[in-house]
Amino acid sequence: MAASVPSAAVFLFFLLLASASLATDSTPAPDPQISIHQDFVDEKTCASCHADQAAAFAKSHHAKAMAMADEGTVRGDFNDARFEHDGVVTTFFRRDGRFLVRTEGPDGKEAEFEVKYTFAYEPLQQYLVDTGGGRLQVVDIAWDTVKRQWFWLGNSAPAKPGSTYHWTGPFYRWNRTCIDCHSTDPQANFQPVTNEYKSTYVATSIGCQSCHGPGAKHVGWAQAGVTSSAIKPEAGLPKVDANVCFACHARRTKLLSGYQPGKPLLDYFSPALLRDDLYLPDGQILDEVFEYGSFQQSKMARAGVTCLDCHRPHDAGLKAAGNALCTQCHTETKPERFVKQDPSGLFDDPSHTHHPTGSAGAQCANCHMPERTYMKVDPRRDHSFVIPRPDLSATFGTPNACTTCHAGKDNTWAADTMDKWYGTGWRKRPTIAHAFANAVNNQTAVEALRKLVNDQDQAGIVRGSALARMSRIDGEDVVADIRAASADTNPLVRLAAAEAAGNLPPERRLEAIGKLLGDETRAVRVATATALGSTPSDLFGSQRGSFESAVNDLRTYVETNADVAETQSNFGFFLFGQQRAAEAETAFQRAISLDPTLEGSRINLAEFYRATGQADRSEQTYAEAISVLPDRADLRYGHALSLVRKKAVGDAIIELEEAVRLDPQSSRYKTTLAVALDSLGRTEDALNKLDAWTAAGSDPDVTGLALQYSLKLQRLPDALKFAERMAQLRPQDQQIRDLLNQLRQAINPQ
Repeated sequence: MAASVPSAAVFLFFLLLASASLATDSTPAPDPQISIHQDFVDEKTCASCHADQAAAFAKSHHAKAMAMADEGTVRGDFNDARFEHDGVVTTFFRRDGRFLVRTEGPDGKEAEFEVKYTFAYEPLQQYLVDTGGGRLQVVDIAWDTVKRQWFWLGNSAPAKPGSTYHWTGPFYRWNRTCIDCHSTDPQANFQPVTNEYKSTYVATSIGCQSCHGPGAKHVGWAQAGVTSSAIKPEAGLPKVDANVCFACHARRTKLLSGYQPGKPLLDYFSPALLRDDLYLPDGQILDEVFEYGSFQQSKMARAGVTCLDCHRPHDAGLKAAGNALCTQCHTETKPERFVKQDPSGLFDDPSHTHHPTGSAGAQCANCHMPERTYMKVDPRRDHSFVIPRPDLSATFGTPNACTTCHAGKDNTWAADTMDKWYGTGWRKRPTIAHAFANAVNNQTAVEALRKLVNDQDQAGIVRGSALARMSRIDGEDVVADIRAASADTNPLVRLAAAEAAGNLPPERRLEAIGKLLGDETRAVRVATATALGSTPSDLFGSQRGSFESAVNDLRTYVETNADVAETQSNFGFFLFGQQRAAEAETAFQRAISLDPTLEGSRINLAEFYRATGQADRSEQTYAEAISVLPDRADLRYGHALSLVRKKAVGDAIIELEEAVRLDPQSSRYKTTLAVALDSLGRTEDALNKLDAWTAAGSDPDVTGLALQYSLKLQRLPDALKFAERMAQLRPQDQQIRDLLNQLRQAINPQ
């Protein structure tokens, strides 16, 4: 029987079905991690009433901070693009509508990974892949959206597969490192029992409720149709302030999840102070610190200026172009807004800039907000609003806008030019650079820092950072300074006092910061509890209750960072100080399970066993660590000491030799090896090694031990040689000079 021909109506029916099917297939699948958390609403609800604001926000980078990977969001080249760095080949390609990456996996073998999300928009875009257990890892090869090419984000040699800084390791884990700031109300939902995640968020990217807080009450108010003029339109929403920006735009440690606008920033985060690994001596940005720490240093912050004075709230663009942004406040007449500060003056003029109007050199931002590039392609402006100081650049190596722009000129030229323009008075302008750059072990440095601490005109972050530096130079002599700072009205100074107390002898800490146990700010309480962890319980007296309450804050911080190995390991130290040995051991082991290649956690556990009299377990822990991390000198050294305690000095010498090979600059490793050789009667071998090391460098510890052993072996010419070197290294040491004279007399008697 012949097949019947379908009628036109039937044919149209099948065509409609096909069209519907095609339309369904092209519709993006919903993000499986979206969950409307309590008190929040679907982000689309906001746009239904606030269309103008939603349209402006859609243009911002914030709105594109994270997205599901599809044709409309992926900007990188996935057309079988091949990228190689240090022998690792990575291929970006597509298959069945999916975006895939073929590269080195956690086991060192090549594998395929599917891109689930895009991360950021420009000037670079990164990609998140699912590696199982709910973990999203950031591929360490990013797309340069300007040059339109792939590039590697690393700087030094690539990390080993499966290690902390390999792209599959904890550092590149979105759930741990990135989750807080690229989505709306993100919740990591780490599962400690399985080390897995069940992460969710209200919206994939940053949305309205990221800055305005949960919208359910506001929507309820709007739907109720309340029209009373007494009720403000923002009813049900907290007031947005700069802290909303700083919650992400800061180098900080998270203390508590769930930050929302209107709440105290330091109850949820503990910001980093001006450490020398983060900031240059004059306070300019060095490491990736974002804007908070810089802006806190500025006069503008102290005058009450906020992010929203310069940036539009929804698209985050600048409120005005060029110098017009700055002359909103820096006018020829003082604005009424500023009571204590006077920003007036004629600044946007060649009489001040000494550059042609409209030129790059005449732009306020180019002189007072110099750029530094992060992630290789992302230039960011310093927000401390420094005045160019080429004289400081010549002394301390700090950058300045003059020679950054005039690349062919040097600092002397820049300083001389400024002298011609402004006279020499600018060289005398007070600066924090001298105090911070000279923060070494001497009394002059302490006094310079103390002056900063006591200067109420300085920003709180500067005063607090100066106190922290003082405590590292000479802890015991700054007890009074820390005690005084603990009563300061600025929470950053009190936070610094609590952190600085950690550098005091344990018996002096309670008297210095005991009052901070009941501080109104969570960050201060957590830092105080940490510093007082080894204080005997019977010393707290009436403050015992305050201490226990602060410890609860500390435990909340630890639970908030349950997937961070460093946090768990540090908590182990606290617990050990509290004589909770079993809990401490669990915390150290927990840290190792979170990141098996983080050497510090393994060292902490091994030293815990040593301190509790478990020498065998200490040695075994070091041995296990070396099997995982054979190229870490500090593990070899620690293992050597554990072998010495077991009286296996011969085996210890092998490990010490390996430690010296791995870190030939360490005088501690060298001198310990020499002492071990001497203890076995191999003083001659020890001296020969010391002699070779002194010939290659000028370390006083190594040279001094060489002098000691040459005297022990009665090798006086060698002793004279080493004594002469010691006299050069320590010219003020009278004992060395006397010994030198004695050796010369003994070798060449008159």
